[in-house]
Amino acid sequence: MDIRILSQTDEITLFTLDNGLRCVHRRAPGGVAYCGIVVNAGSRDEDARHQGLAHFVEHTIFKGTRHRSSWHISNRMESVGGELNAYTSKEETVVYTAAPAGEPARALELLADLVMYSVFPADELEKEREVVCEEIKSYLDSPADSVYDEFEENIYSGSGMAHNILGDIDSVHRLTGADCRGFIEDFYCPDNMTLYISDPSRPAVIERLCRRYFGKMHLYAKPRVREIPAMVQPFSKVNDRNGFQAHTIVGARTFSRTDPRRFPLFLLNNYLGGPCMNSRLNQELREKRGYVYTVDSSVSLMSNCGSMMIYFGSDREHVGRCKRLILRELEALASAPLSATRFENARRQYLGQLLLTTDHRESTAMALGKSLLYYGDVHGPAWTAERIAEVTPEQLRAVAEELLAAGLCELTLC
Repeated sequence: MDIRILSQTDEITLFTLDNGLRCVHRRAPGGVAYCGIVVNAGSRDEDARHQGLAHFVEHTIFKGTRHRSSWHISNRMESVGGELNAYTSKEETVVYTAAPAGEPARALELLADLVMYSVFPADELEKEREVVCEEIKSYLDSPADSVYDEFEENIYSGSGMAHNILGDIDSVHRLTGADCRGFIEDFYCPDNMTLYISDPSRPAVIERLCRRYFGKMHLYAKPRVREIPAMVQPFSKVNDRNGFQAHTIVGARTFSRTDPRRFPLFLLNNYLGGPCMNSRLNQELREKRGYVYTVDSSVSLMSNCGSMMIYFGSDREHVGRCKRLILRELEALASAPLSATRFENARRQYLGQLLLTTDHRESTAMALGKSLLYYGDVHGPAWTAERIAEVTPEQLRAVAEELLAAGLCELTLC
């Protein structure tokens, strides 16, 4: 057991069960406890025939186990004022709970029941199938959302990273209970996931509960190889749906989540199009010219690839001007390092935002499980802040240059 003391009332404990399940417990003060399972499997791990399977499993895992009906599953946490939820991404699935502190056994036993004993009853699958199809339709009706999916389909073309996490209506209708059970057996395994708990209980109590409920798991993950998606030629595409507004993404391929260049990339991304009103693109496109209502930049890093995407929504007539301004900002960042004053202001702002994330207790708890899964250790905001503090203006410039060298890709839905 590895115990790290953060303060008198806050400590982190890492331990591994005999079956290989890695666990992290944060003994944190407060009246709310958070528990969850992070599974190293997502839409990227589906075959072509079963697109949408990871997401469908995430929906239907709540529809019945050997011990509970779907009503009893949802009522288990809600009866004490808590909640049970899940989400799926390209490479991970997270099943998690939030509830008043003091009953960690309730959450841990329920999570174990879901990942070990889900039965995917046929009648429940049929109902949930229609729910997922409605979710797909809602995304298609929202170009501000679906533009991201279409951009990724193009920038990761020919790989498992390309297809929509939800799948499509035809693929969802092909999925069966046997498919769901197979996905669980292949990927919901101790050596392929982590368990996180944020609760004021003593570490010894949490470890004992984890061993009681999860120690029975003895499946081992299916061997797999996630191939690096081939680089595509830069593209500029327009998909005209006769909409009122144009939704555009300008982006490029980057590196993985373990690459040390991610830290200057994070800083560049935040400076260029982060959530604050003083981001460069918000100032240039919205405040100075009124071309857009929304413009933002995001980074999505995976196990062996990644991308940076700049989104804006504008009138059709402003799309070309906005793209030229984005290119101008990137070229300026690539041509010379930021001045010392501007760089320190950008870094101070990002470090302040990192500090604010610690106030979001649920996302902080979830980050523990993700960090343990992907890095084999707990890398919290303080650890990231130390790396950001080491970034230099020249490193930020070099990353901007690499983005341009990779080739900017553009896609507009309108």
